[in-house]
Amino acid sequence: MTTVVRAMNTCSIFRSASSPPLAAFTCRLSQFGPLRCRSSSNLGFRSPIDRNCLLGHGGVRSYSVQSLVETVMEELHALRKRKGIRASVKMGLKSSGELIEDKLDKQALQKGFLLEFKKDSERVLLAVAQRPDGKKNWMVSDQNGVTTSIKPQQITFIVPGVEDFDHTEISDFIQKAQNNLDPSLLEFAWIELLEENKSVTVEQLAEMIFGSAEPLESYCAHLLLSEDEIYFTVIESKGSFSVYGPRPAMQVEEQLRRKLTKEAAEKEFQEFVQLLKSAKSMPLHAKPPKSSWEVEEKIQYRIKSLEAYAVDACQNDDQKKAAGMILKAMGLTKTSASALNLLINIGYFPVHVNLDLLRFNIRTDHSHETMTAAESLLSESLDTDEVDRIDLTHLKVYAIDVDEADELDDALSATRLKDGRIKVWIHVADPASLVQPGSKIDREAMRRATSVFLPTATYPMFPEKLAMEGMSLKQGKLCKAVTVSVVLHSDGSIAEYTVDNSIIKPTYMLTYESATELLYLNLEEEAELKILSQAATLRLQWRRKQGAIDTATIETRIKVANQDDPEPSINLYVENQADPAMRLVSEMMILCGEAIATYGSSNNIPLPFRGQPQSNIDVSAFAHLPEGPVKTSSIVKIMRAAEMDFRKPIRHGTLGIPGYVQFTSPIRRYMDLLAHYQVKAFLRGESPPFSAGQLEGMASIINMNTRIIRRICNSGLRYWILEYLRRQPKEARFRALILRFIKDRIAAVFLVEVGMQASAKVSVGLQIGDEVQVQVEEAHPRDDVLSLKEVVVGV
Repeated sequence: MTTVVRAMNTCSIFRSASSPPLAAFTCRLSQFGPLRCRSSSNLGFRSPIDRNCLLGHGGVRSYSVQSLVETVMEELHALRKRKGIRASVKMGLKSSGELIEDKLDKQALQKGFLLEFKKDSERVLLAVAQRPDGKKNWMVSDQNGVTTSIKPQQITFIVPGVEDFDHTEISDFIQKAQNNLDPSLLEFAWIELLEENKSVTVEQLAEMIFGSAEPLESYCAHLLLSEDEIYFTVIESKGSFSVYGPRPAMQVEEQLRRKLTKEAAEKEFQEFVQLLKSAKSMPLHAKPPKSSWEVEEKIQYRIKSLEAYAVDACQNDDQKKAAGMILKAMGLTKTSASALNLLINIGYFPVHVNLDLLRFNIRTDHSHETMTAAESLLSESLDTDEVDRIDLTHLKVYAIDVDEADELDDALSATRLKDGRIKVWIHVADPASLVQPGSKIDREAMRRATSVFLPTATYPMFPEKLAMEGMSLKQGKLCKAVTVSVVLHSDGSIAEYTVDNSIIKPTYMLTYESATELLYLNLEEEAELKILSQAATLRLQWRRKQGAIDTATIETRIKVANQDDPEPSINLYVENQADPAMRLVSEMMILCGEAIATYGSSNNIPLPFRGQPQSNIDVSAFAHLPEGPVKTSSIVKIMRAAEMDFRKPIRHGTLGIPGYVQFTSPIRRYMDLLAHYQVKAFLRGESPPFSAGQLEGMASIINMNTRIIRRICNSGLRYWILEYLRRQPKEARFRALILRFIKDRIAAVFLVEVGMQASAKVSVGLQIGDEVQVQVEEAHPRDDVLSLKEVVVGV
């Protein structure tokens, strides 16, 4: 059955065959010559006021409501003089007070009455009263054939003149009403009643505009009045009975203006919805570009509202409301997932959009002002430390990093002294020779805190051109650096060290793979690389004696090409941190950090000193576990969080060193750059630019932003690992190491081929450290879902 629809703006007025002629009102209306008319074939009379007269083309009024009222009033007066008829006399209209006094008596409900009631907040139904239900309630049979109990306050209207209505005829009654409503007739009644300053009941309005107060006409009049927001207002009501009065002309004009505004907004909204539907139906290659949704302000606002809704980052209720309306109009549920999928389906987002970048408002490019400042620095290329730089261009210099590294900020040299000891040089890029504390470039770098390394892209802390051309170390080029040189005792401890501004000329740019290969080849011409490896071995042995905990494990790197494609290519690399070249580099970085911490302590330089309590970790308790991910995972779970001090070094128990300062990545990490500012000021004989208190305040903000970036990078890596697994054949098998048991036989496992932890149900009898084979049952990157199933060999 059809629910009663009250707003029926496009249908013409109906008249049943049994209704009397509309003589009283029609005879007057048909003689309005000057006003524009339109036909109304159902009634057989000419309606005097075309809606376009009042609203104008495109919703623009050609003249005011007041002038229209005056014109109609003049016609009415002229007509009355000619005919000698007054509608108020014919209809017996009374003042508002008289109507209220005479008509506001509650009508007693009886069996067979036809009534309208409010089913819920959105539905209004017609029903026939069947019998009382208790003291006040009534059982009714509604238009859908459902019998239910309703309360008196749910009744919104009792159709007059009906005593024994058959509920099976409700639908036909509703259909007749729906087919024959025209709200424009309220204009005629409003003009008449406004002139006479009279109120009206539903039945009186029916008599006035239809010439009859029969049940159907009265119900139509009720529908018109109850939905009208322009011409009439309720003066008083009692129960289901109401008295209506005409609004003042100025108020009607304002209501019309609001209606036009609302209709224009609704039209604009529907046009936007059609744009969405059209874009959604287009093939991928033909979808409109993202920029096309950002041209018009209103379209951009709605799209941005959807975007904010998709990442749970709506700034206000208006954005939530706008997004909710759009999703409802598109027939979608009001969820962030629906908003996301819609934006993907219209081509605004790529399939694999990184929501965290949007959610945390991560800067992915640099402003025009920052780029201009960077260009200025490159063109000036002044070096305030030039006179103090030592020339180390005679050294063979190895820069070792991942193959896709864009910013090279550290390199290594080594030699064996005549007394047999090893001397190493850790050369660190010198961005502080270009960037000054407090400058525009510096402030922007501090806000970013760190470069962002994602499988799909890198978003550098400094503008890319400045980082690559002015700061990074480059093979075969003269490069500014801050060099930390260290002579090691035979046991691997630091015998002596220096910190200097330097000039170097990198000899090799090696990947970890190529560096490891050179180490295995043991070439005589690369003796320096072998000495570096020996120094790394000494250092690792010494640190372990100092209580260092080896946390080397397997890490995953992923590079994604053509990230905007639905199926971009994924290159996955699994790296073992115990690899000789990776060990070499990490040991030299730790050595540099220890030397800088000692340097800062000896010279009272405030620095971001890092430490980590060991929390009484007994490594021997994990001796039974195999080396690698299994043992590392067990140890890491009981390690305490790192700490910082800005006045003096604190022991770093996990690394097994008395103090540590991150110093080797000043192009990528702002905390490293702060250490450079402090050290270089001391080298120039100046006071450090920041006190310990200032460093502490800055570090709290920087570390917070760094944690957010780390979270984004970790989630981005996991997303693409899951996408990689999703694409693998169903029959593919993966090696999994059991790390620990979560509950019963549900185990945390480490997938060796992809370098990721997950969970899986494993067979009885398996223990921590055992290896099993698993298959991927489900992998949903967007929902962060991975379901694994153990493959039992021989079954």
